[in-house]
Amino acid sequence: MTLILLSIFINAQEQTLPKKSIHSLSIKSIDGKKINLSDFKGKKILFVNVASECGFTKQYKDLQALHEKYQDKLVIIGLPCNQFGGQEPGTANQIQAFCQLNFGVEFLITEKISVKGNEQNPIYEWLTKKELNGKKSSSVKWNFQKYLVDENGEFIDYYYSIVNPMSTKITKNI
Repeated sequence: MTLILLSIFINAQEQTLPKKSIHSLSIKSIDGKKINLSDFKGKKILFVNVASECGFTKQYKDLQALHEKYQDKLVIIGLPCNQFGGQEPGTANQIQAFCQLNFGVEFLITEKISVKGNEQNPIYEWLTKKELNGKKSSSVKWNFQKYLVDENGEFIDYYYSIVNPMSTKITKNI
């Protein structure tokens, strides 16, 4: 009986532990400046692992359109990643030039990161692990997978690469 009560108590404690906030994390921009996610409290954040040589690369255009339409209430953060087919081989300068010249990207682009594996960036640990985000676990399947977080840093949902950034699946949550 004591063991059962102890087990119930431990489970109750685990369920009430506060989860880590996405706003407690930071990352470097593509030009090396620190980005504190806490600076975006009050706005939704759309995280997208991006790549310059992917079949979904044209989504940069729609990400820019989404940025222009909703910039008063949404922050888009593109996170370059070379883990899927080696489709982001460029240096920071090459990535930045590519995004600007080909798509006029004005939203935030970060340093190149890992979105899975042993070197997984802490932002993607939070986005993909239910025990950290409080909602659901996932794995990043390919470039241009999207994760949406609300104004309070609460996980909303994720969207596979095939979901266009301007899709109502995303915009209805903005």
